[in-house]
Amino acid sequence: MTPVLRLALVTVLLGLAACAQKPPPATTASAAPTANAADEAAIQAAADSWNTAYNAGEVDKIVALYTVDAVLMPPDAPLAKGQAAIRDYLSKDVAAARAAGTTVRDAGGTIGFTGDLGWHAGRFVAVDPSGKTVASGKYTELWRKVDGRWLMIRDIWNNDVAPTAPAAQ
Repeated sequence: MTPVLRLALVTVLLGLAACAQKPPPATTASAAPTANAADEAAIQAAADSWNTAYNAGEVDKIVALYTVDAVLMPPDAPLAKGQAAIRDYLSKDVAAARAAGTTVRDAGGTIGFTGDLGWHAGRFVAVDPSGKTVASGKYTELWRKVDGRWLMIRDIWNNDVAPTAPAAQ
């Protein structure tokens, strides 16, 4: 093996060794809750308040959950960047949902963290006044901790199946 090839091989092996991850620290079932437990509860509470405000038609309460430069990426619509654009989109969407009597709810999700970033991803359902599911889909929210408060910086969702048009009469 030539010295240059040997040096290249040693460099690659050292680089791989440097990238090796240490296993997570061992925990016990009786361990005290971590800061992430409080953060997870805060994100879940904020996400729940999003649905409550949406169903009540309280757009300003929803917008307050986003950073000033947040991006909303709704299905079949252009993205909305910043609180003013998010307010505009949600005002129309909430009005349409209220006119139809539709409400939304979280159908289960997961929350995770890395540093001051958190994510909430899962499923949602929308139901009509009789309780019939009229839409369902998936969402992913990206949250950032700002001055001790979790705020959304990205929000995207899509539907499982596109709504069908009413039959011609």
